[in-house]
Amino acid sequence: MIKQKFIYNHNLASLEIEGLPDFSNGQTEGIIGILSSWKLTLIGSTELEGKKEHLQALITQVLPYARKQISGISTRKVNNLLPVNISNYGDKHLMSLSSSREGVQPLDLYLDDAELSDLVFCLDEIRHDSRILIDWDIPLDKPMTKGELVRNSSILERTMPFFTGAIALIVTSGLLVILPMPTNIEGIVPKQDFSSNN
Repeated sequence: MIKQKFIYNHNLASLEIEGLPDFSNGQTEGIIGILSSWKLTLIGSTELEGKKEHLQALITQVLPYARKQISGISTRKVNNLLPVNISNYGDKHLMSLSSSREGVQPLDLYLDDAELSDLVFCLDEIRHDSRILIDWDIPLDKPMTKGELVRNSSILERTMPFFTGAIALIVTSGLLVILPMPTNIEGIVPKQDFSSNN
């Protein structure tokens, strides 16, 4: 059996996966249905590798996190039972990876927006590559509800439209009061008084 290797590069991130076709499911050469290894390289960070469940956890945690960031929702919740966690850390994104080997301390990576964006591109390409037919245990993407967006937005963000409208109304009304009314509009002759005799 010939092992397949696919590499996904996007600027600061490079993700390489190796595997075999799952012939029991009728897959042919050129397909990866059984993942044997993967390796992630982020410029300026440690090279990461692991099993299928680690890559699956990376996809499951990073992609929804990125969607929330685009919607302006901060994420600080951490689930220590998961091998991958990602949350806001100041102007960076803290990604914590726990090893399945005993005695190995969790690894913390601090990603900037560009590194996170490039990682998301690589993970997205794997999910949508027709040559990757791995049976991922990944929840379906669900659009965020209006309630989630409102709940996670700040008081300032929720009241900003009201205050903006109120200020615009006050400024407009003030201008109407302050500005003098025109006394002679061009093209209109003032009314003359012809009652007096010369």
